[in-house]
Amino acid sequence: MIGVRNMSKALAYSSSGHTWGYPEGVSIVDTVPDEIKPLIHPHWQNFPPVNPMWHYLLGVIFVFLGFLNFCGNGLVIYLFSCKKTLRSPANMLVVNLSFADLMMMLTQFPMYIYNCFSGGYWALGEFGCQFHAFTGALTGDTALLTLVAIGYDRYSVIVKAFDGGHMTAGKAFLLILLCWGYSCLLAIWPFFGWSAYIPEGILTSCSFDYLSDSWNTKSFGLLLFIGCFCLPLTLIIFFYSQIVGAIRAHEKALREQAKKMNVENLRSNVDANKQSNEVRIAKVAVANVGLWLCTWTPYAYIVMSAMFGDKSLITPLVSALPGLILKTASCYNPIMFAISHPKFRLALQETLPWFCIHEPKENDTTSTKTTEAKEG
Repeated sequence: MIGVRNMSKALAYSSSGHTWGYPEGVSIVDTVPDEIKPLIHPHWQNFPPVNPMWHYLLGVIFVFLGFLNFCGNGLVIYLFSCKKTLRSPANMLVVNLSFADLMMMLTQFPMYIYNCFSGGYWALGEFGCQFHAFTGALTGDTALLTLVAIGYDRYSVIVKAFDGGHMTAGKAFLLILLCWGYSCLLAIWPFFGWSAYIPEGILTSCSFDYLSDSWNTKSFGLLLFIGCFCLPLTLIIFFYSQIVGAIRAHEKALREQAKKMNVENLRSNVDANKQSNEVRIAKVAVANVGLWLCTWTPYAYIVMSAMFGDKSLITPLVSALPGLILKTASCYNPIMFAISHPKFRLALQETLPWFCIHEPKENDTTSTKTTEAKEG
């Protein structure tokens, strides 16, 4: 077997040859060292090795994504720590989102990139595999639940404004603790024998076992599917559908009242600016959730298909690419939620004037006043 592995690598990585093929009968498991094989699920023995160029390509992509993640989320955290005007309860949730995404980058990207460029297999041992999978689940689920918390904040401000539902620092801190605690509670069970963390896909990353046929594995997969996909999606749909409904009802009532009074608009300039600010933030949040849905759905589909469908369709690349798509969320979250916001843009303009951000200060003044009125 060692000879076969060496021959396959020679054919695959030869700089002078013209073929990247492997001998017939060699599986992707045969290309890894013997000490790594016990960690790998037998399902992957049914597939030949992938073209080694996939490892280099994915490694380069993850280098690029890691750079964007570090710059975007690091910038948000830096601005929040420097500018007191940004330290509102609502922005505490945005910073927690950036922190979770930054932790995902620090715990996931270096290990994945190392494996891609050091042989194309998991080279960090069993503990490294468990750490990689656990921290990926912890940070990913926390970011997801923080999106739900941000949706709840928008719901409280726009729909429940007159019911004392505004966000406070204590409430925001409690929500942050709840996000991390809930995520840890879901991710910790494989350490106690409920399912397991194992290498997946092209064997350069690790995740929970969704390939075994035992009820132990399937029940944990169902827990994650319900707790990390169905429940957050249901809450998000509820919050934003209520927001849209409340805005439409309010606008309709204003139009009808204005018509009765024969005036064009009943809203003052301050109210108009406040309403516009709330609607804009809600739209940004909805867009972000829509992107989240596009990134999480492929992975959820792969997991459910592997547990209850035809496993022969779950090839190494089919299982690896949804994970890549999933991690792109950590790059666009800071852009969608923070850097696109006028107050963050103004703080960025003041802190880094060479960043080519041009945000009128009067817009920020209006936004600050309405936000203070909204939160106080």
